[in-house]
Parts: sequence; C-alpha cells; structure tokens
Amino acid sequence: MLLLLIVVLFGGSQGALSRLQLVQNAAGKFLEGKRKFDHAMPILAALHWLPVFYRIRFKILLLVFKALKGLTPIYLSEMLHPYFPARALRSEDLSLLEVPRSRLKTRGDRAFAVAAPKLWNELPLYIRQSSSVAVFKSNLKTYFYDLAFSNISYGSMLPILGDKQLFPSFLRTTSNVTAQVIGISQLMKHFAWTWIGILAGDNDLGREGSQDLLWELTKQGSCVAFVEIVPAYNSKSRLRQIAEKIRSSLVKVIIVYATQLYIIPIMEEITLQNISNKVWVAPSYWAYSLVFHVKDIWKTLNGTLLFSKNNPEIPGFQDFVLNIIPSLPTNDIFLALFWETVFQCKWLTENITIVSVQKNDTTAFCTGTESLKTLHMSVYQSYSFQEAISTYNAVYVVAHGLHSLLSCDFKDVTSQNESCAGAANLQPWQLLSFIKDVNFTNTAGQAVYFDMNGDMPNQYDIQNFQCFVNGTSKTVKVGIFKSWAPADEQIQIDPRAILWSDGAAKVPQSVCSESCGQGYRKSARKGQPICCFDCIECSEGEISNQTDSNDCIKCPDDEWPISEQSKCVPKNIEFLSYKEPLGASLAVTSVCSSVITVSVLCIFIKFRDTPVIKANNRKLSYLLLLSLFLCFLCSLLFIGYPETVTCLMQQVVFGFIFTFSVSCIMAKTITVIVAFNTTKPNSSMKKWVGTKTPGLVIILCSMGQIIICTTWLSMHPPFPNENMNIKPGKIIIVCQEGSSVAFACMLGYMGFLAMLCLAIAFLAKKLPDTFNEAQMITTSMCIFLSVWMSFIPAYLSTQGKYMVAVEVFAILASSAGLLFSIFIPKCYIVLLRPQKNTRKDVNLSAYGKQQNHCAHPC
Repeated sequence: MLLLLIVVLFGGSQGALSRLQLVQNAAGKFLEGKRKFDHAMPILAALHWLPVFYRIRFKILLLVFKALKGLTPIYLSEMLHPYFPARALRSEDLSLLEVPRSRLKTRGDRAFAVAAPKLWNELPLYIRQSSSVAVFKSNLKTYFYDLAFSNISYGSMLPILGDKQLFPSFLRTTSNVTAQVIGISQLMKHFAWTWIGILAGDNDLGREGSQDLLWELTKQGSCVAFVEIVPAYNSKSRLRQIAEKIRSSLVKVIIVYATQLYIIPIMEEITLQNISNKVWVAPSYWAYSLVFHVKDIWKTLNGTLLFSKNNPEIPGFQDFVLNIIPSLPTNDIFLALFWETVFQCKWLTENITIVSVQKNDTTAFCTGTESLKTLHMSVYQSYSFQEAISTYNAVYVVAHGLHSLLSCDFKDVTSQNESCAGAANLQPWQLLSFIKDVNFTNTAGQAVYFDMNGDMPNQYDIQNFQCFVNGTSKTVKVGIFKSWAPADEQIQIDPRAILWSDGAAKVPQSVCSESCGQGYRKSARKGQPICCFDCIECSEGEISNQTDSNDCIKCPDDEWPISEQSKCVPKNIEFLSYKEPLGASLAVTSVCSSVITVSVLCIFIKFRDTPVIKANNRKLSYLLLLSLFLCFLCSLLFIGYPETVTCLMQQVVFGFIFTFSVSCIMAKTITVIVAFNTTKPNSSMKKWVGTKTPGLVIILCSMGQIIICTTWLSMHPPFPNENMNIKPGKIIIVCQEGSSVAFACMLGYMGFLAMLCLAIAFLAKKLPDTFNEAQMITTSMCIFLSVWMSFIPAYLSTQGKYMVAVEVFAILASSAGLLFSIFIPKCYIVLLRPQKNTRKDVNLSAYGKQQNHCAHPC
C-alpha cells in the first residue's frame, strides 16, 4: 500500500504536490505556534522536515536500498537489476542500477521499476555505497535537506559553514570570520610584531576565534605571550589578575577577540590601573559597538587598530532610508523599535491606550510623520547599516540566479547538477547551481561572486581610533585588507596616518628579543618560545647576511668574512713577495751578497799571481766563489709567486749548489792535507797531488745529491699548493715539497758532507799553512752547521711566507758564513796588507807554524 501511494505521488501534478505541501506547512506552523502568514520554509527547516517533493524521493530511495540489501519483499528486489556494462568500464564499480525502457512516458516513467533506478543513479556515490540502513538514511536526509533548504546568508560568519562537505548548498554574501583572522595576522606581519598577547571573550566566538588566531600567528612565525579569557560575569579579582598580567608583560600589542560585553569591564580595569602604551587590535565586532562611546576608557583605547567591513555606498540608499515613513500601525517590529528609540516615542497599540500614555507626560505618540532627516548623523553611525550591502547583494544574487535559470538554453547546460526550468516548475536544487556561478558588479561598484567555499570575498577597512586633549575623538581609516589578494598584497596601510597610544608617529615594537643583525644568528632560549632568543656572533669563517638568521653560512674555501661577518670576500693571497718589506729586504741582501761574492772573485782573479792567492789552490777558490755566488742568487727562487717551474727548481737547485759548495770546501781541505803530507820522505800521497784529486772529490760528493734530487723529481716533485686553513682569511701559497722524506734526505746528505768536512778540517787545522785555510774551513763549517741546525726547528715552527723566509735567511746566512770565513781574511791581506803578500812572509809564517803547532779552536 505504501509503495502504491509513493508511486502515485511521484511524478504527479504540481497542483497535487502543492496541496500536500500546504498541509505539511500548516502542520509545521501549528506545532511551532506560528501565524498563518509566516514563512513555512524556516519552520520546516527547524523541524528537520523535508518538503513533500524530497520526502517522496526519500521514501523511494530508502525502499531501493533495503531491496538491494534483501530487507524487502522479493517482488521489489526482482524489479531492480544491477548495471553491468558490455565491456569493462569504471561505471561497473559505481553501484548503478539498470534503467528499463518504458513505452508510456507519463505513466511508465512513474513506475517503481523505472523511477527507482533513475533516482538511485542520480545520488552521489558515497550515499549509494552506505554501509547500513541507518547511515544511508542519515546521508540521504542530509543531502536532500541541503537541496531543499539551500541558504544565502548575509550575516553568518561562522567558519564551519564554509565546509562544503557539511554544507554544500550554503552561500553567503559576507566573508568568513577566518578572513579577519588572516587579516589580523597579516597586520602583525606587516609591522613585524612577533610578541603578542590575546584577550578572548568567554564564549564560542572568543575561544574559537582566539584559537584560530593563535594557530595562524604560529604558522607565520609569531609568538603569543599569553591568552587570557575574559569572564562573562563581572569578576573584579579575575579582571585585576588579567590587568596585572598585561602590566608585567613586555607585550606592546594585544589582540582582543571579544564583544563589548567582555571588552568594557576589562578596559575599565586597565584604565583604573593606569596601564598605557599598549596597542589594541580588534576585529569588526568593535567597529559599531558602544566601546568607543565610553569616554572614561578613551585614553586606554587611544591608538587602537580595528577592522571594519568595507561598506560601499549604494546609490540612492541614503535617500531611501531618510524617506522611510512607517505605516500606521506598523507590522514591522524592527522598524517600530528603531522608530521608538530614535524619536523617543511610543506607537499607539492595543496594549497602550491613550489614557495610560497620558498619565506619563514625558511619553509621546509616534505618528509616523516624523522625519529621519532631522536626526543627527551620529544616530546612523551608532545603529549603522553595515548589513545593508550584504543584504542588497544577497537579493541581487538570487535575482541573477533566477534570471540565468529561466533564460538558460538546454544546449548550454554542461553539468549534471544543472538543468533548465520553467517558472511553473522551479525547484531549489535547480536554482542553486546557477546562484553559485553568478558574477556581476553591483551598483555600488562591488564585484559579487562566490569562491570555492561559497563565501563572497570582502574588503575590510583598517581604522585607527584617535582621541585628543580637547576631549574629542575620531576614527580614521588608515588602510585596507583584501582577503582575495595575494598574501604579500593583502594589507595596504599608511603608517603616517596612525596616531599611536603614546601620541608618537613611530611604529612601536613588540618583540620578545631584539632582532639579530647581520653577522649574528639566533640561539633559542631554553624553555621559551622561538621568538625569545639570544644573538650569537657567527663563528670564524661564517657569515649571516640577513637579520634574524637561524644559522650562519660558511664561506667558500677561497673566501672569508669581512669584520662585520655580513658577507664573504675573496681571501688575501699570501706569499713571500718582492713588494713587501720582508721579501724586498731578503732580495736586496741576496743581490748585495752576490755582488760582494763577484767582487771577491774579481779580486782573486786580479791578484791571482800573488803568493796568498796561489798558496790556497786558486782554481778551487774560483769554483767555490762561483758556487757561493749561485747560492746567494738561488735564494731569489724562493721569493715571488710560486709557479710550477720555480717550485721544481727551488729545493733542487738549492740542494745541488750547496752540496757543490761543501764539496769544493772538502776538496780544498783534502788538498791541504795531501800537499803537506807529500813533503814527508817516502810519502804514499804523492800520487794524489794535482788537480785530479779535487775534481774527483767534487764529482763524487755531488753525485750523491744528484741521485737524490733526480729520484725526488721523478717520483714526488714539488708543486705549488694553496693552503686555505693555516691562517684565517688568507690563502697561503707555498711550494709543497711533494715528499718530506726526499727533502729530509737532501738536507741530511748536505749535513753529512758538512760534518765530514768539519772533521777533516779540524784534523788539518794544525798543519803549517801560511794562512792556515783548514782553520778557516773549520770556522766556516761550524757556522754552516750552526745555521742549518737552527734552521730545522725554526722551519718546522713557522708557516706560510715566514717558513720560506726562514729558509731564505738560512741560505743567505750560511753562504755569508762561508764567504766571510774563508775569503775575507785573504782579501784583507791582499788589499790592506800587501806587504805581507810575499813569498818570504809565506815561508816564514809556514816555518813558524810548524814550530809552534798552534791550534785554532773552532
């Protein structure tokens, strides 16, 4: 019987459904105690009654679901057949039903076997695939409820209404309250206020709004010092506690997320405790409240920044309002209340008789002829018409949607959620899809459209409350917030137009810690929010090129920070250069010493036939002077920018020339020993007399160093090396030995020859030479070994160019020791004491030496 009734009603005439709807409307009004002409749809929505149109569909679809689950008589289940496509398609898993063909469109389509599958296939998938009857009924009723009572609100700002999963048909011509939360957080970011306090009213609006604000501020890196809940009741102790918290905090900016019921008591307490220099930030709830009408708290509120919804002027609206004349008696309770309040009169109704009114002389009758033009503009500011533009837009949205629906062409309908309809057969679900797509500009120049959440993006004005010493105050627009703009363009504000709480024009700071400048990084304080930190100077070799850096950046290996550690610059290149005093002085010393050596060589050549020169094997003297000349000059290889060629030559040339020099000195020593031993009768050393012995000594001694240097160059040759870690901020360019073992072998071999030469010279120092050269060689070798023994620890303890300078100094010092110990005494005799430069003096001196056997200590 129920199925028959449903089938009869489904697809029935519009008149029959309308009559049934009237019955349902009357029942709803009766239960709610409403009047005859009250609107029925809000009543049905409050009762959660689906209109007849959707109730019929609900019953049919519930039978279908039960039949598919095997919960109905078998004959119903046999009427429904699952849809199986001819080939594998996605629709195979969509829980669809096969729709049979019908011959009669009027009655055949109304049959359960045809109508039920059609309605079923139109349902969303999540409803068709409900797990149980209870879940299906809940989902289906919510779905039809949204279609039946699709709503366009002009004042509701609750964030949850923007959830299209829960409220798919809810639209509003005002912005979501979340937009103000984003606006306030963007304002904090614009002024770099990171240490913030929040006062919230003890209601859903205050608690939820403050939590949203807390989350948004945290997301952008700001910190909230405290969140205090202002009580709804007037608790003096609690208000005093909150005021003390504000006084003791370093916070300069406090956001108050509450209505006037909560604001005024706390502001009075703050004023009583004389807490000033705070910047109060308020949402739009403040804009038209009585908060700014309490003159006693003006001083505290001075400098407040508040958001208010931008209300563009509707052309002709002001004239319309000013010319309103209510009918007598008026049935508009809102207009009647407004009229009685602003004109301080009473409407004459059945409850207020002429006699009762006349007893009170101060009461006047409202005639309806009073003119709104006579009222002061402050009345309109207090009552405001901030909802006028939203209401205006809501009406025009419906009008545009209806126009699009009634004038649409079936060919233009592309969405399955859209369909065209005639004026006599209009359903709410048809209108909703067209309303969602409206996009027009109203007469106030405002763009009207809905975003994906069903919200109409709105613009907020940022206002500044300013009070003056003459007892006046005003609210000045200082900026705007555009909720639809990109994040970096949402806030547009003029700081110069703002009058802050202390009367200053400079933007106050509200931070837990001062910003860390360039060259510093933030170090979080233990147990405190991230906005509270210490500034730590960047470590050596690191920079910070922006304020409030969390980490310092390490410079590349070839760069170094400047003194402020704000940027990296190329490191200074350090090497022993001719342009610096140390390098220049060593180079000059080298050149002067070589000139002296050449001068000595010239003296020896000029006076080569004199007894003193001839008595000391002048050929070996020439070779030794030439090698000393090269020793002085080889030090120049160590000065200047290290190149590959100079690095290959430095140590090798130095080692070979010094070995050659020591070999020449050893040859001179051996020559002296051989020469005096051949004077003995039957001496076996006569065969070693001549030039072959010195030459053989020089070749054999030099050959060992040649082998060492050749092996060194072939296996691990020296090379230029850039050392970036020895000295901060400098690149030390030196010639790396390549092989420390080879370098040690070279020095060791040279030292071995020097000690061997010293031992031989020490044994020959008692021989009766005129100017006993063995004694001079002993002295020179002592100087030579002393210099190079001191060189080793000095060389190992220095770095960079100073290490090179130590080696150059050792070369010059040891070379000079050889030159001055061996040759300068002879030059002294040749140039200044020529009278002793005779054969007679040489022979006499030799004889005396042989008799006395004087020893010259090293």
